[in-house]
Amino acid sequence: MKVLCAMSGGVDSSVAALLLKQQGHEVIGVSMKLREMPMDPSLKVSGCCSLEDFNDARRVCDALEIPFYALNFKEQFNEKVVDVFASEYLRGRTPNPCVLCNRDIKFDALLAKAEEMGAQSVATGHYARIQKTGENYQLLRGLDSKKDQSYFLFSLGQKELSKMMFPVGHLTKPQVREIAREYNLKTKDKPESMEICFVPNDDPGAFLDSYIAEGRHPPPGDYIDLSGKVIGKHEGIHKYTIGQRRGINLSMGKRFYVQKINPETNQITLAEDRALYQNSLLASKVGWIGSTPALEEWMSAKIRYRTEPADCQIQALENGDYQINFKEAQRAITPGQALVFYRGDEVLGGGWIERGL
Repeated sequence: MKVLCAMSGGVDSSVAALLLKQQGHEVIGVSMKLREMPMDPSLKVSGCCSLEDFNDARRVCDALEIPFYALNFKEQFNEKVVDVFASEYLRGRTPNPCVLCNRDIKFDALLAKAEEMGAQSVATGHYARIQKTGENYQLLRGLDSKKDQSYFLFSLGQKELSKMMFPVGHLTKPQVREIAREYNLKTKDKPESMEICFVPNDDPGAFLDSYIAEGRHPPPGDYIDLSGKVIGKHEGIHKYTIGQRRGINLSMGKRFYVQKINPETNQITLAEDRALYQNSLLASKVGWIGSTPALEEWMSAKIRYRTEPADCQIQALENGDYQINFKEAQRAITPGQALVFYRGDEVLGGGWIERGL
């Protein structure tokens, strides 16, 4: 079939395109222009749409003898990812822009572009798998547990999964590198980055200071302890996240962490590590890839990308939200982060954390 392959300029998407061609598909490589690069060379950025990345993707496509197109999605990216990222921080929440980018840009926009170009499928270099069982599609974790990216894909539904391909999901990262070296792809030894692609120097606070319009910056406010006593001053709630220790700049004789951010009072609660653990959370906008699991079923859930799935049960509330009850207390449950549910390797669905309980 004709397949639109998203080319980030990295080794994973390069090998994805190679494998698709070897399987006999008509492959079209596309790279997405999402943002302008900063002019200041001291502002180091990572990601997948620098000039170097575009050139690498083009060279790989040339080597594979497949067409290459650059698509401009800057307007959509700013509206659906960067603006949401900023507004969430202003509300005292910590968003995951990679989930938003995958949902609203890499899949919604790319699937529309694929249809426009007469392609039947969209492929990416994500470490995840799709399995069809009967008439239903299942999203599964990538076989490489260290690289699994299924967490970012929980919002994909049956329609999207029926048109998606993840060619490297059954491989490990070393195997992908080995294939790239075997075929001498330009990206074979290219390092990968884990930071937010549009945030220079991996500093969200500094980025937001420059991005937020004049007059909208959250002002400095009070640090308080668990009793409500004022113990210091913070620099603005947009510079903090739950569980943070670095950047507090307050000497207390003990290790204190951000335990709560209250945008209404402009206060940040600091506490010792033991106060960061909670057994339950409230989640909104929960969606399921297949049928809704039974409420009594034990499943597992990740409260952020870098945590292991934890055993839990779900409780549906009258307003459509869910209460999630964990078998063991979870550390630093953070409003704004994605919550993703699993049954073994299968991704059941997910939603957004509102607060710990």
